[in-house]
Amino acid sequence: MADLRLDAALADRGLVRSRSHANTLISAGDVTVDGVVVTKASLKVSPSQQLEVNTLDRFVSRAAHKLVGALDAFTDVAVAGRLAMDVGASTGGFSQVLLERGARKVLAIEVGHDQLAPELYDVDELVLVEGFNARYMTAETLAEATGVAESPDLVVADLSFISLTTVLPALRQSSAPDADFVLLIKPQFEVGRGGVKAGVVTRPEERANAIRLVLDAAWELGLGAAGLINSPIVGSAGNHEYVVWLSATHGKNPTEWIQTTATLTQTGA
Repeated sequence: MADLRLDAALADRGLVRSRSHANTLISAGDVTVDGVVVTKASLKVSPSQQLEVNTLDRFVSRAAHKLVGALDAFTDVAVAGRLAMDVGASTGGFSQVLLERGARKVLAIEVGHDQLAPELYDVDELVLVEGFNARYMTAETLAEATGVAESPDLVVADLSFISLTTVLPALRQSSAPDADFVLLIKPQFEVGRGGVKAGVVTRPEERANAIRLVLDAAWELGLGAAGLINSPIVGSAGNHEYVVWLSATHGKNPTEWIQTTATLTQTGA
């Protein structure tokens, strides 16, 4: 047999549901080749090489721990009883966390297809919408796609290959006026190409600028930052990521987060 790309090899061996699922797991650092974590889906692997997928975690994705850490830190963000929206749901790690913490319903929004973990498909409290671009979402199109007329009052998001600043207006417009937003900030998708080397934002000042861009964009929409932490786990390729809690009722002006931003991005801890 010929060598295959890693994502294709995983699908060919039946270790994943699809190549898109494989890409998600590879990016999350959940795939090893001969015992070494690999985050490049295009890597060519031979039939003799050993491929393994991390399935020990109770969560359907490693990314779930990012939201767990954020909700543990942002203790005033209630989940129980709320209508939540998970934007960029992928395999459903964030949705799973929300359901475990008592959300009465989760609207799982994903631009791709066939990524949700099988164990979540039959969960009555989860409404999956695939092939839906959140950047162009409105309250009306969200209600039409989900069949839920009520606007979500808790929004979480883990998005890739798009800046949060371009999606925030749609998230704000489609949510309840007093909604809480717990969002992952990925500097590699916020700074220009000049700030990224081999897919990684290495300079602290560039990471700080990425956070400031998101906080400023949110402030223009009437949302202030009420909390900001380092992501409990690093992103793909070792990128430092951050989680922000935005709120119309609890948030502060971005200028009040300058020192916190500098400290977080300098330490990378």
